[in-house]
Amino acid sequence: MERSSVIPDVKVQFRVGQLVEVRSAEEIMATLDENGDVGSLPFMPEMLQYCGRRLRVGKVAGKVCDTMTRSGMRRMDNAVHLLGVRCDGSAHGGCQAACLIYWKNDWLRAVDDGVGDATGDAVDTKVFVELTVRGHSVAEDGADVYRCQATEILRAAPEVLPLRDLGQYVQDVRSGNVGLLSVLRALLVGLFNRYQQYSARRFPAWSRVRGGLTWGFLHGSEGRTPDGRTDLQPGELVRVKPKEEIMKTLNKDLLNRGLGFDAEMSRFCGRTARVLRRVDTIVDEKTGRMLRMKFPCIVLEGVVCEGAFSANCPRAITAYWREIWLERVEPPL
Repeated sequence: MERSSVIPDVKVQFRVGQLVEVRSAEEIMATLDENGDVGSLPFMPEMLQYCGRRLRVGKVAGKVCDTMTRSGMRRMDNAVHLLGVRCDGSAHGGCQAACLIYWKNDWLRAVDDGVGDATGDAVDTKVFVELTVRGHSVAEDGADVYRCQATEILRAAPEVLPLRDLGQYVQDVRSGNVGLLSVLRALLVGLFNRYQQYSARRFPAWSRVRGGLTWGFLHGSEGRTPDGRTDLQPGELVRVKPKEEIMKTLNKDLLNRGLGFDAEMSRFCGRTARVLRRVDTIVDEKTGRMLRMKFPCIVLEGVVCEGAFSANCPRAITAYWREIWLERVEPPL
């Protein structure tokens, strides 16, 4: 492949919208340690198909939300998300989570914006097998255990990033991730939530704002949560039910049959979207084992977490919906 138009290799901080080229498999393998990682972040077999291709930076991945231990934001160094590039799960048991992939800066090179597209390199079967073996093991009980970017995220981002670290917001703006208004919203929501959490621990119930609930003011109730199956299929048009109706289906932990509903999801209440797919198989990021959902959930087209109330986290996690939270919409004539 002709690479004469590639800018000479330098340590560079990429920006949103910048054109980059994914390095060859040979170059990337040379950056990996014995575990197949750079900074504890694995290069996964599903990423090989993008080697040699030119893509645009979607977000600079300077931080990541901790969905395992709920420690908050954690600092991620020298990584980006490429526009629209999600894991297809082909080397991880058919996992349907479709996580947005992290790309270490070491795996990319800057390209002049005027150059043409590149079709990419052929996938190296030997490298694919090697990476697949590194990312899979078998437990004593015979269960498959997978290792991927989601399972290793706490090791790849070991440092908790406090709300008061103003440098993260400067980076958000400079990188092009968000604008000033989004930064202001994130700060105000973060400060409000800290106050609410403190008041819930220290203040009498009568003095708390909205009972000490964090932003979004979600609450559930005691008892078993209801199940509402409507057999939604890809392509169907649905509307997300009002927040008040959805809260009636949640327990005290804001779960319905083990699936959570949060403030980020409540932003989509009342909106319409098409069903993208049904999901019943995902890798458990805490254990690496495959989870088979007894109650499949729904993914909607274009609906992902936007980090609006979560310090502008760029992770863009796919939102999972219970069918009971959605209602069919008749298509316009």
